[in-house]
Amino acid sequence: MKAPDMFGSLLAVGITALVGLQAIINIAVVTASIPVTGMPLPFFSYGGTALIILLCGVGVMLNISRQSTKI
Repeated sequence: MKAPDMFGSLLAVGITALVGLQAIINIAVVTASIPVTGMPLPFFSYGGTALIILLCGVGVMLNISRQSTKI
């Protein structure tokens, strides 16, 4: 919300939605609300690629938040 431009705010919303959607789907699978999908947990995946991508996304989010504090 405090991003200096529209691109930063849309990118932050997209990264947040990516992590949030994975978490919501996993919670729904654990509570048996939906069938098992095989989607890995955010930050606790089978391989290193998903972890690296998520950590890069968090790094981009931190960079967006740092840019918003500079005035």
